[in-house]
Amino acid sequence: MKLSFLLVLLMALPGAVHAQDGVKRDDHQMHRLHSDPKAYIGALEDPKRDAYQKPHEVIHTLNLKSGEVIADIGAGSGYFTFHLARHIGEKGKAYAVDVSPDMILHVNRRIRELKTNNVVTVLADPDDPLLPDRLVNRFFFSDSWHHIENQTKYLSLMKKMLKPRGEVVIIDFHKKELPFGPPMQMKIAREDLIKQFDSNGYRLTKEHTFLPYQYFLVFVPH
Repeated sequence: MKLSFLLVLLMALPGAVHAQDGVKRDDHQMHRLHSDPKAYIGALEDPKRDAYQKPHEVIHTLNLKSGEVIADIGAGSGYFTFHLARHIGEKGKAYAVDVSPDMILHVNRRIRELKTNNVVTVLADPDDPLLPDRLVNRFFFSDSWHHIENQTKYLSLMKKMLKPRGEVVIIDFHKKELPFGPPMQMKIAREDLIKQFDSNGYRLTKEHTFLPYQYFLVFVPH
């Protein structure tokens, strides 16, 4: 999820969340890309990303219901946000949450261009999505959880913001050498993430394995 209003600066800040396009880059290349919002948006929206991210299959698997409230954390350019919005109907709401003013401006422009009525942008804190309690049916993280440094706080806040029977969806890169994704030191192993959620009061309820480079996990509070 995260960029910054000075993207380079936020890259250096603990807890800043950046959206991920998935191209494999070292730290220097990531800093350079994040310093250029237009280039970064272009990378996030690259049609080649669909081949491994499989957005249509992801959305179908979520089995979204009309009227749901979804929080896309680290929404970036809105790559997943607008897919989500189309499947929850006009009575639903998709919150595009990001810490980057550049990304929020971009999503706001797309809302206007697409005449979308059910997407709301939120310029959030790096460690707080700034959403009301008992609002969200599902939190959705695509390639962004590994950027949140104060994850324990985030897990606690999400519990308060979820509606009863709400879910947290995590899609992120396996911790191994891959042709796409962040540097190895930024990745979180699937097993470690499950342990982290379990120790903070969440239970794994579903796992989908069709993504070639990422795990796709669904948690609920317990």
